[in-house]
Amino acid sequence: MIDFAPPSADAPDATSIRDAIRSRSTSAEAIVAAHLRRIESANPVLNAYHEVFREEALERARQIDERLEHGGDPGLLAGVPVAIKDNIATRLGRTTCSSKMLEHYRSPFDATVVERLHAAGAIVIGKTNLDEFAMGSSTEHCAWGPVRNPWDPERVPGGSSGGSAAAVTADLAAIALGSDTGGSIRQPAALCGCVGVKPTYGRVSRFGLVAFGSSLDQIGPFTRSVRDAALVLTAITGIDPRDSTSADHPAEDFTRGLDEPPAKLRIGLPSAYMSDANDPEVNRVITDAIERFRSAGAEIVPVDLPLTDIGVSTYYVIAPAEACSNLARFDGIRYGHRAAMRPGDELIDLYARSRAEGFGDEVQRRIMLGTYVLSSGYYDAYYNRALRVRRLIKREFDEAFARCDVIIGPTSPTPAFRVGERSDPLSMYLCDVYTVNANIAGICGMSMPAGFAERNGRPLPVGLQLQAPAFEEHRMLRVARLFEVLREAVSA
Repeated sequence: MIDFAPPSADAPDATSIRDAIRSRSTSAEAIVAAHLRRIESANPVLNAYHEVFREEALERARQIDERLEHGGDPGLLAGVPVAIKDNIATRLGRTTCSSKMLEHYRSPFDATVVERLHAAGAIVIGKTNLDEFAMGSSTEHCAWGPVRNPWDPERVPGGSSGGSAAAVTADLAAIALGSDTGGSIRQPAALCGCVGVKPTYGRVSRFGLVAFGSSLDQIGPFTRSVRDAALVLTAITGIDPRDSTSADHPAEDFTRGLDEPPAKLRIGLPSAYMSDANDPEVNRVITDAIERFRSAGAEIVPVDLPLTDIGVSTYYVIAPAEACSNLARFDGIRYGHRAAMRPGDELIDLYARSRAEGFGDEVQRRIMLGTYVLSSGYYDAYYNRALRVRRLIKREFDEAFARCDVIIGPTSPTPAFRVGERSDPLSMYLCDVYTVNANIAGICGMSMPAGFAERNGRPLPVGLQLQAPAFEEHRMLRVARLFEVLREAVSA
């Protein structure tokens, strides 16, 4: 058993840190230095960070302090340490996607979300590990070794944004960015016990995100509180002319009215979400959460989402198809790792060996799957059929949201499992059964801590998922804040 202290509930959230820096009761430099010390101590166990920008982060903190000293506006996230998932481009350091294919790649630009965090006064403190090219549900599939769960380092943090989730949970960053293609923010947030938000498709610019599934990917935040999530979304949302999929939707202040519970709240509960296949402890925690909402006056409305189980198979046709197309550029000639030429090699040999050496097993598996479903003779049978099912899933959500304000359920069917426990790809894919459909339908969703299950005397977090219609993040966050208040009242 790995000896590691569980996360502290007393760690301040980003809003508290921001307020303390702005009021000069502490300095940005002191905050960053404290986070760097914790990273130095905990990262050898957790492996959450792939790269840490120690000197650059301290210098940036001094600039924030100096701006405050001269009466300048330090920004919405003044001095808050931020971790960035390593598939989001930063000028600082490398952007590797946790893959040997991009081991030495340095981006010449910052992603739009990174630019917006900088403009808001946040301090990028490092890049976090992920499942290679964001393909996985456990953060075991990365070139720099598996990431560990802060609640029990023998277990996974979830994936693919497991490094970002572990960093926030273990207080190695106040906030972090991840990407969510089929649940890669919400599932690790659930398994690590923090807040994770997948915004509506198009709400946050994807410029600078290394593409996995272009019609599914979305960048979003990990935080320790709902108000922090609202703060980060306020900073990073808004149209971006450099991203053709960016929605022409006005930016909002998601912190406004956050503490005002929605009037006549109707919460949809799909029967498919409380399956007997879930871990019994997960069902117990979610049932308790539902009762808390009911006791606060919410109406629990049964809704029907019969295509829930079909979502996983639909996702694993669409996502690999888009991935095999997006990853075609990494061939050792245009981008990525180039294998050594051998006598008698032709160009095709160089392509094949470069990709075989650069990509890990899971990425190769998905490239082959995507190539197959797009191949002549199978395109209509698989890919076109999956797109038709996608429309049906979207219609199901539309009909459900006509009867309720948000949909509730578990984020993951189980708590965190042991590192190496699931070697079968199909059982790993089923980890995302409750999250993939939000990406397929393009709606917003989030996970937040709901309680704990116990394994061998250790508490393991269980996540509550909320889903809302497209561009209704404000409504979703207000419901989440209500639940947070209900939980805090019980804990007090």
